[in-house]
Amino acid sequence: MSYSVGQVADFAGVTVRTLHHYDEIGLLVPGERSHAGHRRYSDDDLDRMQQILFYRELGFPLDEVAALLDDPETDPRDHLRRQHALLTARIHRLQEMAAAVETAMEAKKMGINLTPEEKFEVFGDHDPDQYAEEVEQRWGGTDAYRESQRKQASYTKDDWKRINDEFDAVHARVAELLGRGVPADSEEAMAAAEEHRRFITANHYECSYEMHTCLGEMYVDDERFTAFYEAIGPGLAVYLRDAILANAARNG
Repeated sequence: MSYSVGQVADFAGVTVRTLHHYDEIGLLVPGERSHAGHRRYSDDDLDRMQQILFYRELGFPLDEVAALLDDPETDPRDHLRRQHALLTARIHRLQEMAAAVETAMEAKKMGINLTPEEKFEVFGDHDPDQYAEEVEQRWGGTDAYRESQRKQASYTKDDWKRINDEFDAVHARVAELLGRGVPADSEEAMAAAEEHRRFITANHYECSYEMHTCLGEMYVDDERFTAFYEAIGPGLAVYLRDAILANAARNG
């Protein structure tokens, strides 16, 4: 039995465009074609699609998914075992986070004040302000730093919430492009990189294309920035850097 591209899109919860893209890059090539030349997917193709979706859910970029699935040394059962282990680890982490939220809710309800350690133990050792002194030492004498300080001094709590929400949205759009396998030098990716640059200019300091490329390189070279972007989506630091470079070259 075979299935049309529309049926597979419905089964898998993806768009027809995504399936066409997977076919074009060789990630999921339908095993059959109808007399009219339309794509027809077999049960084996559906099995491969399931594997692709598992890996994509775990954050693997498309090229890594292809390399994993096309490795002749890997048994299909090995993929399932690997995915099970990765998903189990993710579930454990989410359960820890959910337990921390439940503890906070219960404490608020009972009027109990949690200790600082209890409030933040689930987040590990991360301190969002730990690099403030380093930033001042590295860039304190620049016009960009002074402009950023002037703007930030005027921001209210609501301003910061808006800024953080907007930046999260910018990153989400870039991650979505990466997830769809859109090339970093495509119009869509370069537009997202331009949005990223304009966000910095609007909310922090004048970010030229040259400065933007320096930021892009730092996202990859500095493991702290890389970790931040990798937490949003594996491969995002490199993808954003490449989109930034492509956008700068286009506007150079």
